[in-house]
Amino acid sequence: MLRDASPQQYQFETITLDELVPEDHLVRKIDAAIDFGFIRDAVAHLYCPNNGRPAIDPVRLIKMMLLGYLFGIPSERRLVKEIQVNMAYRWFLRMSLTEKVPDASTLSQNRIRRFNDSDVFQQIFDHIVEQALVRGMANGRVLYTDSTHLKADANPRKSVNELRPEGVSEYIEQLNAAVEADRKKHEKKPLPAVKKTPENAVAVKNTKVSTTDPESGFMHRDNKPKGFFYLDHRTVDGKHGIIMDTHVTPGNVHDSQPFIGRLRRQTERFRLNTVAVGVDAGYFTAAVCHLTREEGIALVPGYRRPNKGKNALQKKAFRYDPNQDVYVCPENKLLIYSTTDRNGYRHYRSEPSVCQWCERRSSCTQNRKAQKTITRHVWEEAKETANELRLTKWGKKIYERRKETVERSFADAKQHHGHRYARFRGLMKVQMQCLLAAAAQNMKKIALMVAFFWLYEQYWMRLQLIMKLSRALNRQNECRQKNIAIATFGR
Repeated sequence: MLRDASPQQYQFETITLDELVPEDHLVRKIDAAIDFGFIRDAVAHLYCPNNGRPAIDPVRLIKMMLLGYLFGIPSERRLVKEIQVNMAYRWFLRMSLTEKVPDASTLSQNRIRRFNDSDVFQQIFDHIVEQALVRGMANGRVLYTDSTHLKADANPRKSVNELRPEGVSEYIEQLNAAVEADRKKHEKKPLPAVKKTPENAVAVKNTKVSTTDPESGFMHRDNKPKGFFYLDHRTVDGKHGIIMDTHVTPGNVHDSQPFIGRLRRQTERFRLNTVAVGVDAGYFTAAVCHLTREEGIALVPGYRRPNKGKNALQKKAFRYDPNQDVYVCPENKLLIYSTTDRNGYRHYRSEPSVCQWCERRSSCTQNRKAQKTITRHVWEEAKETANELRLTKWGKKIYERRKETVERSFADAKQHHGHRYARFRGLMKVQMQCLLAAAAQNMKKIALMVAFFWLYEQYWMRLQLIMKLSRALNRQNECRQKNIAIATFGR
């Protein structure tokens, strides 16, 4: 029978907020697994201890921000409206049903004024990683590093061309030292110092700069979108996919540049005993291979297809002899060491009188002097070692797990945590976004794993109990049959 709709209810009801939140809700699992008490100590130096109006609990403020990244709510205004009507969010923030939710401007002004230019969000991220390490959910034995792009809040058509300083390699000091040592080994004179004049004091180049977000970088890579982007360089632990580090650079910075510095920070900050690092082909450079080996870590890179030059006879057809420090061409002629340039490349050259009458000259070199030149980096040996390791059974097993760790982490971040776009403008603000998004992902993973381990423990305890009861019943049956046999034999 169809009834009329009941009138609006205005009677008082006695109910607790805890009864309105489902037992299996994600916020309950996170609240049970993560200790947020450390936040108050981390931000204490940013508050006045004995003056001013009473501040909103910083733990509540940070948890509000984390809720936005945890459930993919991109706007702070929308986040406040969601907290007003969502009982689970109120329960997580320890807010009553009638308590007023802090205004969206409170979140933004604390983020802009109080927490800006501080390492609070880095401390929060590091503390959550430490909780995962203590629980045994990460060990840092095998790490996986990759980068993904976040579209900057900038119109690609609103830009200007400016002369900006050229990016200097992060490993320039180590490279210069290696070049000097190599030239000294080959009894070559040291390279003359570059004379600094007002014209070349700082090398500059014409760079496309956004007028909306000047700190972003214009990215133009193969099979990637073109425009102004930021890059999130993320490192993930190979055990259960816990994010160990996240670092933001403009979109025009090469992946390999911040790699060694961030790797050292992780091993020192968390005291990791890292054995291997899995990376894609973008990190397969001589500097990364050499410096990773100096750290005592095996680098397992992806395959990089070599660039084909103008000549049909490629470099792989020439064999390097480390004992004589020469290259041997397919005709068994030697290419002798000549010099080492500033970029760290040794030059090996052939004898023109020999190459001039060679049958393969047309496919080997187009040089007018009939001289073949092959370059070899001073750290080429480390690169060859990494490439050999990639082809081993152990290396293939390490690299195969890369798609299940760091690539899955990026996919989850983009799909569920709003990681496709930069919410703010400026490098430091985007760094804060990436730290909070990574912290939210780690919180979710830790909470779900704790719940899984608890269920597994309960299952194992019940299984042990069933096995004990089964053994007891078997013993009773054996005794009963034994007594029947004795009684039968006695008759």
